[in-house]
Amino acid sequence: MSEADRMRLRAAALALDGGVRDKPDAKADVFADIGSPVSPLRARANVMTSSSSSSSSGSAKSPAPSNAGAMGVAGGRSHSGELVAESNPLRPPGHRRCGSGPLIFSGGRSSGASGGGGGDRGSTASSPMTNALPSGNICPSGRVPVVAAAPPPPRSRPDVLGSGTGNYGHGSIVRGGSMTPGRSSIDSPSYLGQSPRSPATSQAAPGSSGNLQEVTRAGNEWYKKGNYAEALRHYDRAVALCPESAASRGNRASALIGLGRLADALRECEEAVRLDPASGRAHSRLAGLCLRLGMIAKARRHFRQAGHLHQSDPSEWENLQEVEVHQGKSIDARKVGDWKSALREADAAIAAGADSSQLLLALRSEALLRLHKLDEACSTLASLLKLDSVLLSLIAATISGMLAESYVCIVRAQVDVALGRFDAAVEEAENARLIDPGNAEIRMILNNVKLVAKARAQGNELFKAAKYSDASIAYSEGLKYEPSNPVLYCNRAACWGKLERWEKAVDDCNEALRIQPNYTKALLRRASSYAKLERWADCVRDYEVLRKELPADTEVAEALFHAQVALKTSRGEDVSNMKFGGEVEMVTTVEQLRAAIGSPGVSVVYFMSAMNQQCMQITPSVDSLCRECPSLNFLKVNVEDSPMVAKAENVRIVPTFKIYKDGLRVKEMICPNLHVLRYSVRHYAVSSS
Repeated sequence: MSEADRMRLRAAALALDGGVRDKPDAKADVFADIGSPVSPLRARANVMTSSSSSSSSGSAKSPAPSNAGAMGVAGGRSHSGELVAESNPLRPPGHRRCGSGPLIFSGGRSSGASGGGGGDRGSTASSPMTNALPSGNICPSGRVPVVAAAPPPPRSRPDVLGSGTGNYGHGSIVRGGSMTPGRSSIDSPSYLGQSPRSPATSQAAPGSSGNLQEVTRAGNEWYKKGNYAEALRHYDRAVALCPESAASRGNRASALIGLGRLADALRECEEAVRLDPASGRAHSRLAGLCLRLGMIAKARRHFRQAGHLHQSDPSEWENLQEVEVHQGKSIDARKVGDWKSALREADAAIAAGADSSQLLLALRSEALLRLHKLDEACSTLASLLKLDSVLLSLIAATISGMLAESYVCIVRAQVDVALGRFDAAVEEAENARLIDPGNAEIRMILNNVKLVAKARAQGNELFKAAKYSDASIAYSEGLKYEPSNPVLYCNRAACWGKLERWEKAVDDCNEALRIQPNYTKALLRRASSYAKLERWADCVRDYEVLRKELPADTEVAEALFHAQVALKTSRGEDVSNMKFGGEVEMVTTVEQLRAAIGSPGVSVVYFMSAMNQQCMQITPSVDSLCRECPSLNFLKVNVEDSPMVAKAENVRIVPTFKIYKDGLRVKEMICPNLHVLRYSVRHYAVSSS
């Protein structure tokens, strides 16, 4: 061997020492690409390859089958994606390095060229793999030992909460502490701005993996307990630690759904899918949320993606199809004015899973309004208004050519008109026109709402000017454009009352109450009209309903009392002892008690003691009942001051209540609670009418 050949061999041996020092440990390399931490652990298989270095650049080429495995050498990809050649069958034997065992070495280039040292140096200088081992080194053990540098001390490998493509929010654990998922990259190099070299360099910050594990685990515990606000607080911290984690985004979406913040949850689900498009779990969660919101097309798209990734639930597909079918039937029923079918189908779609669909809630509210169930229509509309209006623009469905967003505005306008909120109704209808200016139905409804509001304003002005006949004409004009408006009927009834046309007033009040059964003003006007017509039974019935709705209204209480007196008088009953309001009458003698309870009507006798604690608590309620039920005769007996009365009535325990009707005892209560007392007294107050 010539002196030049020996010099080249010595230089190559020195290069071998330098290359070995920067070679990642094989064990660390296994954990560098374990895939998604929540997926089953999979160690990357060692690929037995050889590489052929270009004679011009020295860059690595694609792997090819190699016989290096027979010599115990494994090759593979580096963390940067380049091929690392660890064996080359072209290098002939003939060199041994001290302490390394038998080596086979060749100073030639992988291309087969036998150029001199200058060619070798040029190849080394142009290669990007500055830390790669020289080709052809083979160790009997199959691993390249580190000679100059001592091995690093072993690090503890804590359990780290996983994230990535599966089991969002369920605290999956991966051994080893490496936060390098294959797809979602909870601590991805792109986030950190680092080149992917080893698990040590892919961590977000010292201790962040441990913090993420603890924060997410705590959030999961709160979520299981149903405390979504506290769970969200922890998931927010997890996202702050790893903003690029799809799993943390999914966890936060789940907590937001639990809190009813569906718009925010939708944004988090979309972000999770963006971060990890290959996650079936993320697609499935987003699809389920879109189904709840009534976004049929978007839900179908993500259900298909989840199914392609084997993460789709067949029952969710069934729910989606059921919602789509019922929603379509509800829209069709609306077109022909079949409001019962429209309501039934909308309820079926909501029950199938679209419980937060603003479109379906608007359909339900409009159907209830047309079926003269205004209270239910209002409550449904209130549920709709709690949802984020931004979501409406994402719904692709249309009704009679109307966009979902404009349709919701139209329904709100119609409900506002029915409730007498005319200015708000005009504003909502104008909003619908701005959203969907070309729709003919919107233009028609807007025109009607404006005409109704104008008629009501004109009627009110005429009524204030005491022009009751003209006012009634104005209200009638408004009813031409909105035949089911309870406010206009009630206002016109007031005009008939001023004109002393009581039958017409009753008719309009009946129509208003048919549309809105608990319309208090219409009930008051009808009761008053009944009194003018001396229809006392109907009058008492209306005032009794009003008395329950307005227990503190003394005018209603007095009107009810007079109506009850008039009713008894018309029946020929004695009303000489009936009085309105006042305090509970004190009874001190047996004769006085017998006279009081023997008179016609209902008497309530309260046996009490001023020193008894329970009597002291219930006495204010007895006084209140006396004012609430003016048609009843309330009496009070102090058993300490009048022991003979108590003995005659066989009263031994206080408080005791006895109720008499037309001289006969109908009920006795010993130490009753307030609820029982109120129920019994009001029951006999109604039956005495």
